[in-house]
Amino acid sequence: MTCDRLVCANCAAPVSEGRCPVCRASRERLQHQEGIFGALTPAALIALLVVLVALTVLARGFAG
Repeated sequence: MTCDRLVCANCAAPVSEGRCPVCRASRERLQHQEGIFGALTPAALIALLVVLVALTVLARGFAG
């Protein structure tokens, strides 16, 4: 999840702007949680999964 669409409950501003200490803390926490696949959208993750399944099916077809 990204902080682009999140609204702070403390100051009612977008978290991505970091106007108050709560916003800044939340933004930092979200940035540390992202990891390797955090920047990918759900659609990109599904497309990656489809490609991996297709490659597995092709590999089994060539092995047999």
